[in-house]
Parts: sequence; C-alpha cells; structure tokens
Amino acid sequence: MTQSKPRRHWPLIVIGAVAVIGFFTLRDTLTFDTLRDNREALLSLRNDHFALMAGAFVAIYVAIVAFSLPGAAVASVTGGFLFGLWMGTAFNVVAATIGATGIFLAARAGLGRSLAAKMETSDGTLKRVKEGLHDNEISVLLILRLVPLVPFFVANLVPALVGVGLRNFVWTTAVGIIPGALVFTSIGVGLGEVFDRGESPDLSLFWAPEVIGPILGLAALAALPIVIKAVRGKGAL
Repeated sequence: MTQSKPRRHWPLIVIGAVAVIGFFTLRDTLTFDTLRDNREALLSLRNDHFALMAGAFVAIYVAIVAFSLPGAAVASVTGGFLFGLWMGTAFNVVAATIGATGIFLAARAGLGRSLAAKMETSDGTLKRVKEGLHDNEISVLLILRLVPLVPFFVANLVPALVGVGLRNFVWTTAVGIIPGALVFTSIGVGLGEVFDRGESPDLSLFWAPEVIGPILGLAALAALPIVIKAVRGKGAL
C-alpha cells in the first residue's frame, strides 16, 4: 500500500525543521574552538575506547550530513585529527555517504516521486531533461560531487528529485567525495601542531591550485562521456 501524500513528505519536513533549528543552535558549538577546548578529552577517549569513539564520530557525522547541520568541515577535519589520514578518510566518506543517502531517500519518497512521475509522463522539456539525465546519470552524479561549487545538500537533493537510482547515487557519492575528504582529513592530521601555535586550521588550502586543480581535472574527466556523446550526436545529423 502506498503512503498518502502528506505522510510521504514528513521525512523531508523533519529534516528541514531540524536543519533550521540546528543552524541557529549549533553554529557556534560545532567549531574549531570547541575542538581545541576539548582536544585532550577527545584524544583520551579515543585511546581508551577506540571502537566506541569511532562509532560515535561516524554517528555524529551522519547526523550532521543527514540534517544539513553546520559543522561538516569541522567534522571532516576532526576525522583526521582523531584517526589519522587513511582511517579518518574512510570514516568521513562512510559517514557522509550514509547521511547523504538519508536525505536522498527522504526527498525521493516525497517530492522526488511526484516530480519523477511528472517528468516521465511529460512530452516536452521535462521529459527530455529526464532522458538526458538517464543517459548520462553516472557522469552527472560524479560531476555534482567533484565540483566544489555545488553545495553538498544540493547534490543530495537534485538526484532524488529527478529519479536517479539509489545504487548509482550511493556509489558515485562515495567515490566522488573521496578527493575532498582526503584534503580535509589531511588538514586534520596536522591539527595538533596548529592548535599548539594558537592558530586555527586554514581551510582555504582546499582552493590552492595544486589541490583544486586535480579535483577539477577529475570533474572534467567525468564530463568527458557527455562531451563525446554530444559530439557524436552532432556528427550523426
């Protein structure tokens, strides 16, 4: 039995409400200052209860992403600070992917189902958009993840609203966020020394040419199949 329309919208409504409340209540809490003030306690918990700490970190990060709460960058850096580059990156990617999937499913169950049905039955522009996205689904999803100008929550919602498949959404999210996760996690690896100097981490390093250049190169590589199809299509005219 299908859910009634109001019930299908409840998950997305709850996420939106929590996001608004979290913006006003947590934006001054989930900060690097909070991390600096509690660094010794966090490191002690990690050393004494590693599995518990790792599970709690992933759960908190999932909640941050799923409800679009402030502090995602701080969480990513914290992963490197607490767990090192490789394990921290793995935790960051897993948590962000789970959280993103939660938003995707909530949006798809509500607005996404209605919009996808309209696009499917439309004979005009909407249907052409639907067909174009279907033909280039993997490339578009990877581009959404690799281009840093696309807000993370937008890359979670848009695929749900146009009927993207869950499996492709999940694996392209996990793969597409790895480059950015590596950068933020690596910043966290040296966070202790930054705190010892009385400084805050410089997240602008993400935009350094030697960092952003390769990421944009990967985005261009993901777009290559779309370009090739477009060129072949023109050649067939």
